[in-house]
Amino acid sequence: MRFTREQYIDLHLFKDVKRQMFVELFGPLVGLDEEWRMQGASQDEIEMTGFDWDYVPYIDCGGATDVFGGLTPKVIEETKDYIISMDELGRRMKLIKGYATVPLPLDNPITDMDSWLKIKHLYQFDEKRINLEKVRRAIEEQKKGVLVVASIPGGFDLPRQLLGEEELCYAYFEQPELIKDILDTAAETSFKVLDRVSDMVTIDQLSVHEDMAGKSGPMVGPNIVEEFIKPYYLSTWNMLREKGAKIFSQDSDGNMNPVIDVFIESGLTEFMPFEPGSGMDMVETRKKYGEKLTIKGGINKYVLKEGKEAIRKELEYKMQPLMQKGGTIFGLDHRIPNGTPIENYRYYAKLGRELLGIEPLDKNKKGWLRQAF
Repeated sequence: MRFTREQYIDLHLFKDVKRQMFVELFGPLVGLDEEWRMQGASQDEIEMTGFDWDYVPYIDCGGATDVFGGLTPKVIEETKDYIISMDELGRRMKLIKGYATVPLPLDNPITDMDSWLKIKHLYQFDEKRINLEKVRRAIEEQKKGVLVVASIPGGFDLPRQLLGEEELCYAYFEQPELIKDILDTAAETSFKVLDRVSDMVTIDQLSVHEDMAGKSGPMVGPNIVEEFIKPYYLSTWNMLREKGAKIFSQDSDGNMNPVIDVFIESGLTEFMPFEPGSGMDMVETRKKYGEKLTIKGGINKYVLKEGKEAIRKELEYKMQPLMQKGGTIFGLDHRIPNGTPIENYRYYAKLGRELLGIEPLDKNKKGWLRQAF
């Protein structure tokens, strides 16, 4: 089902909506399509359109806030097992074929203030960051009920991309002036870009990608978020909120429980994808935070491999009445794992629809692919 911009925003604001959303956030892992094809899945099912997932159409606002004007990416080496490429920062990136969907860096472009200053211009403001054609398109699409989305680099993820995870965690204590200069630069650029864009079109949602946690917890604690990330977030969010933005969404894997409070204080209104395998329980989170937080994801992807009884137990717990009072977008907590039988996935989609009061699936109707943004 297509949710309009207004319906989607109302869901996030815990207003009176017909029901919660049921979505596919990320789609299958590499290789699952072949497994499903051998099990008799249709092409529509493999492409996810056969399940008629809920969705809201969305469009980029037209303002670029991340690295801008860097090197031209190119492939350096390709074998039957992997691809090594160079990205816009000059990093060598390695993608493992057949398994990975995201390449990982083999090196990082900066180590200290001097090396940062050499590439700082790639993150500074430039009028060319505002694509007026995209802005005009966003204006017209918003009139049709399309959500307008902006993004900023992650407060943890940006310096992590530049220094690497281990080096960044040391740098918070050994080179705090470097991290603050990186984030101050990103904050100034994001503010200037999105302030100008939001004078032309209302930005409905601000999104940020962090991926800053594992099973044992986040890689930095509340004190680091408070000192470094919170001022960075609020710089842009306070301005956008005053100009009509309603949703501030963060994407981070892992156990984020220790830093949820400080991120709410930093302006966030939505978290995703709430991985149960890392200790994230969307029901307990709703009990604790109520209407302070919208939850997206939250359904344990691994129960799909365990069978119908496990799927029912998971959905009946996650889709209980408490979770159907607003602010919930139900979906798997990450990509559909390999080894998931298509029959189990069909059952998951069918049962979820039943529990949410969604009409039975019409096999002649093609829906949306997935919902992540």
